[in-house]
Amino acid sequence: MKRHPFIVASAIVPLIAASASLAAESPSPKPNILFIFSDDHAQQAISCYGSKVNTTPHIDRLAQAGARFTNSFVTNSICTPSRATLITGQYSHLNGVPVFNRFDGSRDNVAKHLQAGGYHTGMIGKWHLGSDPTGFDRWIVLPGQGRYWDPEFLVPGRKLSIQGHCTEVTTDLGIEWLKTRPKQKPFFLMLHQKAPHRWWEPDERNKAIFQGKTFPEPETFWDDYATRPAALPANEQTVAKDLTRRDLKLEPPAGLMGRARNQWLNEKPAEVEIAAADGSRKTLTGKDLIRWKYQRYMQDYLACVQGVDDGVGKVLDYLDQTGLARNTVVFYSADNGWYLGELGLYDKRFMYEPGLRVPLVVRGPGIRAGITPASFVANIDIASTFLDLAGLPVPASMQGRSLVPLLHGESPADWRTTVYYRYYHDPGHHNTAAHFGVRTATHKLIHYWKKNAYELFDLVVDPCEQHNLLDAAGEASKPEVAAKFAELKAEIDRLQKQYQDDGRYADPATWPAGSADGPFNDKQPIGVKTVAEAIAATGSE
Repeated sequence: MKRHPFIVASAIVPLIAASASLAAESPSPKPNILFIFSDDHAQQAISCYGSKVNTTPHIDRLAQAGARFTNSFVTNSICTPSRATLITGQYSHLNGVPVFNRFDGSRDNVAKHLQAGGYHTGMIGKWHLGSDPTGFDRWIVLPGQGRYWDPEFLVPGRKLSIQGHCTEVTTDLGIEWLKTRPKQKPFFLMLHQKAPHRWWEPDERNKAIFQGKTFPEPETFWDDYATRPAALPANEQTVAKDLTRRDLKLEPPAGLMGRARNQWLNEKPAEVEIAAADGSRKTLTGKDLIRWKYQRYMQDYLACVQGVDDGVGKVLDYLDQTGLARNTVVFYSADNGWYLGELGLYDKRFMYEPGLRVPLVVRGPGIRAGITPASFVANIDIASTFLDLAGLPVPASMQGRSLVPLLHGESPADWRTTVYYRYYHDPGHHNTAAHFGVRTATHKLIHYWKKNAYELFDLVVDPCEQHNLLDAAGEASKPEVAAKFAELKAEIDRLQKQYQDDGRYADPATWPAGSADGPFNDKQPIGVKTVAEAIAATGSE
């Protein structure tokens, strides 16, 4: 595969002559804001969150110098809706993106406010909202999901490709944007990585590091879903049954081409032949195959995560070397949670803890080092936080709250104590049933509204959510369980009223039109470009 040909000096100098030196820059009066976002990064695959499977030293650098939120959640655990919530500060039912539909770029968003407030705004990497970014002075984004190797990027009116691995290219685009931005303005940069999204294709260096490593299976890997029959048994995102030959990086038979080749790769194998330690071949089936699938999946997933962490380190080093770190607030987060074999799953969507929780780490001026705020926060809060940091008013349309008091080590008495969640994409990928619910400090109630089924968990005694407290008929057998059930149903009703969720997208017939993967095909291709040339091709809206 092609390697990333990092920018030669002759390509850079004409573009950044004014900033070729890494001399420290004078801080701007307002703080710069750098938001680094990854795709499908499990909180439990970050060492500062207690990972048992990998080490992420550069994300850890942020946590050591700033705040690591211990109760950070998403409101709809899926890529496109999460991104719409990020920039609007609204739940899916208000921002118009309940599923993988196109975001209406004429809507208000946080970048427009920052741009109007004097910030130079940029968006680089995975956008996945199906429309041209608005509110950004410069943008260069992947079409749809994008691809890992030799990725195509979109700039206003044009399409280009850059040789190399997407994580490395996106990181270098971000640094080049920082070098070529107007220095008289504070900046707001959203730097969004594709990794570690499926199909988990790591760069060669990290692939080699993780190849052959083995990882402990999670406690609930062999979950039989006995007490949760409403949705889990029918799901199609299990490690055991649903990873494809493409996921597992199996090599197609020689001579298989085109549609037949893709069909073979997309099949879910019931047996796999691998090389044995003595050089012979052996066929895996049953539990041996499931165990092998898990290790193969984890090797590639974690190698992709390592590439993201490498990129975080490269950006942090640049901020340190230029002096920008003194006046830049750096965020690291992910668009949704992810399963690393918990409940036997991969992917996201379900409201169980691995899919609901996301990393959120923030470092910058005025932020206390090493703090671990435990207050409940959600992705509806990020846009308000950006505006508060910039000293700009937060519009009433945003449903979240600024995290700035928490970043300063405060604990506001009126902070939320519950989080409301709603997932719509049913029917959809992986046969995940539509559901909504509430998460409190001690309990969780999930309602699969199409099935009229509930699941209630005591997270204190059952943190892995193995024991639904309700019986098969959805009834509580003990008075104290019945009381908690009624209390949480009332809390869901209260939150739906507070957030104006009238159920408008409960029926798929009401989902907005357009695709997050489709509307970019009108861009004119302009060939292979270096990172520096790609940045030069971006322009204002």
